[in-house]
Amino acid sequence: QVHLVESGGGSVQAGGSLRLSCSASGNIYSFLSMAWFRQGPGEEREGLATIATHDSTIYADSVKGRFTISKDNAKNTLHLQMDRLEPADTALYYCAAARGWRLSLSRYDYPYWGQGTQVTVSS
Repeated sequence: QVHLVESGGGSVQAGGSLRLSCSASGNIYSFLSMAWFRQGPGEEREGLATIATHDSTIYADSVKGRFTISKDNAKNTLHLQMDRLEPADTALYYCAAARGWRLSLSRYDYPYWGQGTQVTVSS
């Protein structure tokens, strides 16, 4: 059974930074693709960034240049460094994983999900 556990969320003022982490059970080498999503109240779940084998990455336009996805294989951990945060970034943030290789920001391509960590950005 796969377990993904997010951490690092919190409250920050606009312009600040947070670093989210996602700890995966087992060896994350088995996940060829991992990603970060977020969902605000009453909104659809939005794909933000994905990283696949050989560290290929893609980002949503809304976070490109501000967020950085990375993976620490030795610690079985996925990270999302979030800089220059804006109130519009307030949401519940999820990590997701798939065993197949894909560079996708579609929620339907990821069968494994964490429970989420809340990020609140105040103006």
